[in-house]
Amino acid sequence: MKTLPEKRANFNPKIHISHTGGELSTDAGLILIKELMVKLGFSQLVDQLVTFDDQRHYYRYANFQLLEQVILQLIAGYAADLAAKNLRHDPIFKLLLGQPQLASQPSLSRFWQRFDEQTLTSLQTVNQALLDQVQLRTNQTELVIDLDSTHADTYGNQEQTAFNAHYGTRGYHPLVAFDGQTGHFLKAQLRPGNVYTSTEIKPFLTPLLKHYQHTLPCQEIMVRADSGFATPELYTTCEAYQTHYLVRLKTNRQLAHLAESFIQIGDDQPWSETEIHYHTTTYQAGSWDHSRKIFIKSTRLAGELRFQHEYLVTNFTELGAETAFAAYHQRGKMENYLKEAKTGFYFDKTDSSSFIANHARMILSLLAYNLVSFLKQLLPAAQAGLSVGTLRLWLFKIAGKVVHSGRKIQLKLSYHHVYRNLFYQLLARIQALS
Repeated sequence: MKTLPEKRANFNPKIHISHTGGELSTDAGLILIKELMVKLGFSQLVDQLVTFDDQRHYYRYANFQLLEQVILQLIAGYAADLAAKNLRHDPIFKLLLGQPQLASQPSLSRFWQRFDEQTLTSLQTVNQALLDQVQLRTNQTELVIDLDSTHADTYGNQEQTAFNAHYGTRGYHPLVAFDGQTGHFLKAQLRPGNVYTSTEIKPFLTPLLKHYQHTLPCQEIMVRADSGFATPELYTTCEAYQTHYLVRLKTNRQLAHLAESFIQIGDDQPWSETEIHYHTTTYQAGSWDHSRKIFIKSTRLAGELRFQHEYLVTNFTELGAETAFAAYHQRGKMENYLKEAKTGFYFDKTDSSSFIANHARMILSLLAYNLVSFLKQLLPAAQAGLSVGTLRLWLFKIAGKVVHSGRKIQLKLSYHHVYRNLFYQLLARIQALS
């Protein structure tokens, strides 16, 4: 057996440091995630709905077990497959996964090779099924779909990686959609790095609109997007499904002339004060087959002479310009959701050589994000906005020990856990779910 190193503390030489504390775990709080996964029927959904290109005749770990291990590792904060090397005999992970030991790093690396296009589609079906359960439990009848694109840097010869002039670096250019009200991750699609922002928006958005109008009807659906999505393809898709949209327009000479026509300057102009004016009119770009309603926000800062104009195109019939801009600016929350997905769940960690494997990694990060997002809805209102980093510190990273006896398994958590009251409150709320 390899001798474990022992160190001494400089501030007190009597203190000897070594990793010989026995079968302890630092991730005992993941029991909360496992309880929620069971309530949502996560393992059954994956086993029933997700298909893999699996040519194995003999194996120790089923694909749904490997998928669940990856997701738990992501939620715990372990971004690399290599973490499985040290986690293989972790008592909490073994307990949660029901395995005598976890899959090794080589097993996880081979796991990504069994993904294909059908697997990715079925994973989106699982994500949608989870979203539907949560929406029905919360009686959510309105949906705001926030669209955006982001960038995932690559540092090798990954398949379909390319230089993106907007971001000034090589990588991928994923398309994403969030629920603007709850922050849930609705959908993600990996794309080559050099595609335009709105590329493939119709096939990306159409299944969402179909689902929420027919399978799980919502009373109101609104799509919000920035000027990168200001294309007839998006407008016509929303109009075909009677869906409202608010999309920012890039300025051009015709729009600027239109906005300036509303500006009136008199002799008593309050130049020392900031002015904001809202206007509503119609506009037709050269690529549109008909005119559409637009809102204009004209702002002149105190001491300035010229107005700055912002534009929104919409199909709302009963909505004022000021209200529309206030609703559109709420879209800024999505930047926080996207940042959380990247920094907290490694959504942009695309270090596999295969494009499909990188897409799969991205979707599993999405599922990990949503499980924690669902968990946040059960927290007290004061803690509902906590980041996953804080949740790990407060609730997931708890020292624990698993004790087996003839009649039961005891999970003994640290007596000095600072947030144990919140832990048990959340556990009770999860177990109370129908």
